[in-house]
Amino acid sequence: MKNGKYYPWIVVALLWFVALLNYLDRQMLATMRPAIQQQLPALESATNFGRLMAIFLWIYGLMSPVSGIIADRVNRKYLIVGSLFVWSAVTLLMGYATSFNQLYWLRAIMGISEALYIPAGLSLIADYHNTGTRSLAVGIHMTGLYMGQALGGFGATIAAAFSWQQTFHWFGLIGIAYSLVLILFLRECRPVADPGTPDQKTPFFRGIKGVLSLLPFWIIFLYFSIPSIPGWAIKNWLPTLFAGSLQVPMSEAGPLATISTAISCFMGVIIGGPLSDRWIQRNLKGRLYTSAIGLSLTVPALLFLGLGNAPVFLVAAAFCFGVGFGMFDANNMPILCQFVPPKSRATAYGLMNMGGVFSGAVITDFLGRSTDAGHLGRDFALISLVIVAAIIMLLLCLTPRTGDCKE
Repeated sequence: MKNGKYYPWIVVALLWFVALLNYLDRQMLATMRPAIQQQLPALESATNFGRLMAIFLWIYGLMSPVSGIIADRVNRKYLIVGSLFVWSAVTLLMGYATSFNQLYWLRAIMGISEALYIPAGLSLIADYHNTGTRSLAVGIHMTGLYMGQALGGFGATIAAAFSWQQTFHWFGLIGIAYSLVLILFLRECRPVADPGTPDQKTPFFRGIKGVLSLLPFWIIFLYFSIPSIPGWAIKNWLPTLFAGSLQVPMSEAGPLATISTAISCFMGVIIGGPLSDRWIQRNLKGRLYTSAIGLSLTVPALLFLGLGNAPVFLVAAAFCFGVGFGMFDANNMPILCQFVPPKSRATAYGLMNMGGVFSGAVITDFLGRSTDAGHLGRDFALISLVIVAAIIMLLLCLTPRTGDCKE
């Protein structure tokens, strides 16, 4: 089955649900704050809530390069299974938390375990798919993240119907059960080495040294990190922005915010994945152009999100952001594959993930203070300026010489 015609797509399907849980388990806390703060008053402060969200991102970011190095050296199947099992167990335990400090440290542990997944999962998909299907495969996998984000918006709704403790318990148990499914059906895939090539173990940090010596990697690193600022702002603070601008409870604002962006991100992937896969057959910069077009759509979207207060404008802006970000997201790993060989891709993506997550940690903490000061909308609009700089840098500074770097 591992070498079958359809198995590369089965891998995408298997990992799609892991991606969903990866974002669902971290994201539902963003909308469950009103329910949790009734028993944990420390969360009434937006600044404290920003700290709770940011500790996950700081730990996740610090672990990302390490997780990439590990993924390039070990069996990625078991790394993915172990990561899923641990963060699901942490989710389960969060339902038993009785203090802010307990939630804080559980979020830190979740940051460690969840960081192990993305570099391993994306590099595994990239190894199963060639240039003709890579952007679409990666993009479909990313829709699992969007769906997890969307379902996370229902955290407040489920908590209102049952309790926030039960919500954490059930989703934790689902993840633990699914890790057993992966043990049965997921398979590793490593590129076959050339005949006669000695099988030598690479020193632990040599892979990261090789990646850091590539100038194109630094351009990709910055290009990935800068759009992560609005990306994480949308994930962690759009429900709050909707609730404040529309004057509706979080149980309504959460699903509205997350579903509108998740559906539109899915559409962006469906547009951007095949477009990129076809464009690169005619032009080696096809993936770059597709990504830049998508990212350009997020600029007016952020302006409308920050300055608008009518429901139609806010939903339309969230929709526009999602389409653009989906086109951007579907092409990050495929663009990386044009410059970094298979043996170092997880390491490279782990470093990129660190940059993106650190950007998210900074903006999450900043927007927490901004919310307390009443400037959340204004600061959402100002974020659009950094996106313009990222697009210009990509188009002027990055020139691929191959559609798929082998060495």
